[in-house]
Amino acid sequence: MTTGPSGVVVLIGPMGAGKSTVGARLAALTGTDLVDTDLEIVRRTGRTIPDIFAADGEAGFRAIEQEVVVDVLGRGEGVVALGGGSVLSAVVRAALRDHHVVYLQVDPSVGFIRAHGGARPLLAAVDRDDARRRYEQILAERAELYRSLASQIVDGADAAESVAAAIDAHRRRAVAHDTTSGHDTTITRDRDRPTSESDADRQGAQHP
Repeated sequence: MTTGPSGVVVLIGPMGAGKSTVGARLAALTGTDLVDTDLEIVRRTGRTIPDIFAADGEAGFRAIEQEVVVDVLGRGEGVVALGGGSVLSAVVRAALRDHHVVYLQVDPSVGFIRAHGGARPLLAAVDRDDARRRYEQILAERAELYRSLASQIVDGADAAESVAAAIDAHRRRAVAHDTTSGHDTTITRDRDRPTSESDADRQGAQHP
C-alpha cells in the first residue's frame, strides 16, 4: 500500500475507469495541473500509442511509459492519471511510494463499454466478444495489484464530480493527519457519469 501524502494525487485503474475525466475534474477543483501520462507520451514521442505498439511492441511502449511516469511523478505536484498497465513496472510501483494513489475501481461491464471502440492496442481483437474477454482478463490480472498500491479506492462508475470531491476530501484529511492508514473505500451515489473517458482517446492516448 502507498502511504504518506505528498503533493501528487495519482489515479490508477484499468482502461475505461475514468482516470482522465476524474483527473480533469480534480485538477480544476484543486487548482492544480493534470498530467495524463498517455498524452504526455504522445507529446514527447510525436506518435500515437497504437503507432508505438505497432512499431516497438508492448515492451517498447512500456519502456517509454516507465521513463515518462517516473519523470512526471518526480515533479512532486498536481494530479497524474496513469495508463492502465503502467503499474506492471516495478520501477513505477516504487515511484508511487509517498504519493496519494487512488484506485478507480470499475465493474468490467462498465469499463468495457467505455473502453471499447477506441484504438486501444490491447483490445485490438477480431470481434467484440474477443475484446470483452480480453478486457475482463486484463482487469482480473491487475485488480489485486491496483488494490495493493492504493491508499484510497473509489467507485469509478460514479459521476466524475462526485469522485473528484471524494478524493479531495480524503486527501485533505490525509494531509491534516500526515498519514493514510489502510485502504479507504469511498462510496458515492451519482450514476450520471459519461460513458467516454474524456478527450484523451481522441488525441491518440488509449490507456493500454
